[in-house]
Amino acid sequence: MIEFKLDPKSGIPFYRQIIDQIRYGIATGALTVGEQLPTVRALAVDLKVNLNTVIKAYKELEIKNILETQQGTGTFISRVQVKISEKERRGKLKSICTEFTNIASSYGFTVNELINELKNKGVQK
Repeated sequence: MIEFKLDPKSGIPFYRQIIDQIRYGIATGALTVGEQLPTVRALAVDLKVNLNTVIKAYKELEIKNILETQQGTGTFISRVQVKISEKERRGKLKSICTEFTNIASSYGFTVNELINELKNKGVQK
């Protein structure tokens, strides 16, 4: 199971962030076929968002056959393969890096300091 995290500063609607996290979770293997997702209500409470936000995300993924909802049982990852294109992956990484460097530079960190810290994080794993 993945841990959902929403970023209110990103400018990306919350429902879209939920969709992206589920798609990336499936593509990376963090979410597997048949795995049960949190209920709409539980996820809305956990993320502190409106119930309709989670409903919208789940419904969009159901339309694309990525999720299956079984009445009374829950919402599950379907058998549909989710592939994230290299272009989409690079775009997401660029967006993350831009946001990260903007925040870090506002605290006075240099790019070299960021690179060194990221390299150290890789070593600690």
